[in-house]
Amino acid sequence: MRFSTPPGLDDLVEMAEHALAAIPAPLRDLVRGTAILVEDVPDDETLREMGLESPWELTGLYQGVPLTAKSVGDIPREPDRILLYREPILLEWIETGEDLFRLVRNVLVHEIGHHFGLSDEDIARLEDGD
Repeated sequence: MRFSTPPGLDDLVEMAEHALAAIPAPLRDLVRGTAILVEDVPDDETLREMGLESPWELTGLYQGVPLTAKSVGDIPREPDRILLYREPILLEWIETGEDLFRLVRNVLVHEIGHHFGLSDEDIARLEDGD
């Protein structure tokens, strides 16, 4: 995709949907029911909860109960959500020159890792091939 203006929320939603569709079906099935949303920036409450000073530090966030912590006896709560933050993703895109679709896909996959119960350290080891 080529853009003459900064990609909007709908553009990033479309990229996230394409990235999700490319995930192998058995893994994609485990994400079914998880809402994938795109917002411009994280809100102040999220920044406080994460201990972050700036909204530019957070490109994505998983909110919910990881699969490793779920039980069939759990009382249903709000659906799990993966949030992608458009403006921090665009800033990283500009700063790194990374392909935007690849960047959106990487953020989405990172947050899906949290859905599977992986920590940031676990995900970094997988990304590094260790």
